[in-house]
Amino acid sequence: MRHNNKINHLGRTHSHREAMLSNMAVSLITHKRIFTTLAKAKELRKYVEPLITKSKTDTTHSRRIVFKNLRDKYAVTELFKDVSLKIGDRPGGYTRIIKTGNRLGDNASMCFIELVDYNELMLNENAVSSKSTKTRRSRRSGSRTQVTDEAAPKATAAPKAKLTPVEDVTPVEEITVETAPVEVPAEETVVETVTAEAPAEETVAETETSEIPVEEEIPATETPKTE
Repeated sequence: MRHNNKINHLGRTHSHREAMLSNMAVSLITHKRIFTTLAKAKELRKYVEPLITKSKTDTTHSRRIVFKNLRDKYAVTELFKDVSLKIGDRPGGYTRIIKTGNRLGDNASMCFIELVDYNELMLNENAVSSKSTKTRRSRRSGSRTQVTDEAAPKATAAPKAKLTPVEDVTPVEEITVETAPVEVPAEETVVETVTAEAPAEETVAETETSEIPVEEEIPATETPKTE
């Protein structure tokens, strides 16, 4: 039973556990993000964050303490030169753990742990969300104003627009109707004059046909004279 035993030994001896966490801390400082199991990431966070806090004070003593844990001079110089400048204003919480699902082999919960200030996508999203946030006034029951039944009609009442009567509009329509019929009879008279000329042509044709029988009657009168 593990009563009041908060340390996760990760199934390893003390020396193996310390060596594993030291190697993982060096990889995290060098690559800024590593993928591992959730249990190891939680223990690595407890191990590496005190070392990052030590890097804020760039002294010989703090460098020796960090080198005692990491055992890598390149990781120590990276921590004191680059990482400490990024996290100088941050009071804590230098790492972020994000779960990525379960592993196929043994169904272990996997995640990745990263340094917060090196994820540019998350920093841009936080900057946009901070600009778009708006403060709201507190809506308490005491601050609300109660509207009585007498005051409600006065507040909702609004001056109504006066509508023009229908009688004022009708004279305008009568004027437009009078102008339109004036043009229509003029067109009808033109059509009548054209039809009146048509009978004149018919009379000319009748006169031409009437002259033909007169010429035929002349030889009939000449035949008795020869006898």
